[in-house]
Amino acid sequence: MSRINAPAWTILVVGLVLVVGVAGFVLTAGDDSAAPAPASSTATDAPTAAEVFLDDYVEDDGRVVRHDQGGDTVSEGQAYAMLVAVGTDDRDTFDAVWSWTQEHLVRADDGLLAWRWADGAVADPSSASDADLDAARALVLAGRLWGDDGYTQAGVSLGQAILDHETVSTPAGLVLVAGQWATSSAPYWFNPSYVSPAATQVLASVDDDPRWTQLEEGSAQAVRAATVDGQLTPDWAQVDDSGNAWPTSAPDGSAPVFSYDAARTIVRNAESCRDADREIADALVGVLGTGEPYGSYSLDAQPQTGDLSSLMAVSMAAGAAVRGDTATADARLQQARDVQASSPSYYGAAWAALGPLMLTTDALGGCPPLGGDGP
Repeated sequence: MSRINAPAWTILVVGLVLVVGVAGFVLTAGDDSAAPAPASSTATDAPTAAEVFLDDYVEDDGRVVRHDQGGDTVSEGQAYAMLVAVGTDDRDTFDAVWSWTQEHLVRADDGLLAWRWADGAVADPSSASDADLDAARALVLAGRLWGDDGYTQAGVSLGQAILDHETVSTPAGLVLVAGQWATSSAPYWFNPSYVSPAATQVLASVDDDPRWTQLEEGSAQAVRAATVDGQLTPDWAQVDDSGNAWPTSAPDGSAPVFSYDAARTIVRNAESCRDADREIADALVGVLGTGEPYGSYSLDAQPQTGDLSSLMAVSMAAGAAVRGDTATADARLQQARDVQASSPSYYGAAWAALGPLMLTTDALGGCPPLGGDGP
């Protein structure tokens, strides 16, 4: 499957270090001094991680296909492709992905995105707030990059739908819950890895609604509350009207773990422009340690699988980056690409592409710890 007008330039996946001081988060930090083994070298003409994701998983019509998961499409994947496309200045791909998303996933009643499409139709109309937030962020960034106010207004409109339908109020502020389906009654379903400080900051830059500040504060507090001292953040948690939060089993009943959801928490907080958020990333990687990037861990950081994860390698890179450890961060980003090459997957390809964009460039509007100048 061919990428739509891939740009002639490729993104830089390693950068200069900004040494960021981080301390004071309630989790217990561990020893992060040992770097992984040197990453294998790649040919200079090898495709970038962004090109691999867009080439292998984005159809010409703009649909992102999970080839390894039955060929369906989820709103998360559409949003990831929009972020990668805007991050690599690929307007043709961005337009195709956003057009497909508008035609097939936008919900008529509230403007949010239906989370799953399969066999030619929406298979589950419920929304997923991480996808909505990532897509809104990508639209605002597209408007900024390409000088198109239509993108900006679409991002603001989607952002307003998020504020209206995917948040709940607590004494600490608004909390981003899992989707519109999670707002009906307390305790509410809360996924810490859905919280994206950089996305919230990007949307606040074009929309002066005070709820963006409330959402940033309330959601950060919920992430902290859901994280037991000295343990990892869970994939899933619940939060009540008072702002209390606690780890819980996933909606499908599986045990609380730090896995393919929660690992994103480190990356999303590492790219934030707030030191308080970066402290979350620093503390979590201290608990996670410096071993192999396995796909799943118990909350006390014991591996639950022998399978390696590109996302987990990126999360370890993010943690090293906020500590100013460039060598380890670079090696972990390469390791993410190596894992993806050896065991290709939609999700691994997406995060192998997003990691360098979030951590080494300011193309996605954050404050990358390995380079770039932020907003």
